[in-house]
Amino acid sequence: MAPFISKVSTMATSSSSSEEEMSGILEVYDAKRTDNLIITLEGISGSETIKAIKKRIAQKKLKLTEERQALRVEPKGKPLGDDQKLSDLGLSSQKSVLYVRDLGPQIAWKTVFMTEYAGPLFVYPLFYLRPTFIYGEAANNAQMHPAVQFAFLAWSFHYAKRLFETQFIHRFGNSTMPQFNLVKNCSYYWGFAAFVAYFVNHPLFTPPAFGDFQMYLGLVGFVISEFGNLSIHILLRNLRPAGTRERRIPKPDGNPLSLLFNYVSCPNYTYEVSSWIFFTIMVQSLPALLFTLAGFVQMTIWAQGKHRNYLKEFPDYPKNRKAIVPFVL
Repeated sequence: MAPFISKVSTMATSSSSSEEEMSGILEVYDAKRTDNLIITLEGISGSETIKAIKKRIAQKKLKLTEERQALRVEPKGKPLGDDQKLSDLGLSSQKSVLYVRDLGPQIAWKTVFMTEYAGPLFVYPLFYLRPTFIYGEAANNAQMHPAVQFAFLAWSFHYAKRLFETQFIHRFGNSTMPQFNLVKNCSYYWGFAAFVAYFVNHPLFTPPAFGDFQMYLGLVGFVISEFGNLSIHILLRNLRPAGTRERRIPKPDGNPLSLLFNYVSCPNYTYEVSSWIFFTIMVQSLPALLFTLAGFVQMTIWAQGKHRNYLKEFPDYPKNRKAIVPFVL
């Protein structure tokens, strides 16, 4: 078992003096197998950052690129931020210990997003534009309902917007994610695209029960929600200067659609769920409802995590905000 070095430096020793005094050895152990010494780094100073340590590890352990490393003070502790200094962590002795977890092969966030969003933009039109290829000759005799046409336009707009946002709006806090996420995310988005498209574009599609009123209600609600989602993404982009991980408390910026920040921490997710609720109303389709529910569950998990982080990070964070559903959740 690796020796455990105290994380807390002596209160009487200032951070600057710790940086000056520390010039020793850093042992890095496997976070999963804590008796497995990965590497020993010499000439370590307290002023070095976690990012600098990652670089030094990567130079000697070529498999462990910087993106694959999650350094921790304890085997099951929270991953350390790249900007943290060793002296700030209390690692100011002649011999200190950190633990590293190999996150596995990585892939750029943007690559994953572009691929997972491009799929639905390609899969859904196959059912709409080439119905005989999917349903056979029966599709030639079926009259396409306006709700089906609006659904195709709404679906295409949503994923074209996502590709645009990924390329020109989003600023990612992390540069990479595990490669397996590409398979997992694409399976989700591409699979649901085929599932929803098959039933909405089917020759036996049943029009909305309340006719044009229900169809146009869904369409208008979808459009408003989509622009609300876009507005929030632009606001969040403006909160984070390019090339930084700076975080601030998001607040309405004068755009009426951003007022939802007064009630929830993640209105982008609220608008996203709202879009698919209205899409489901427009087409009155069970697969669309299942897609909406699956998305709501996942986005609720993300929203609650971000909400908790906001509360921890900012003492003055508005206490009346919920995570994703105003006044409820």
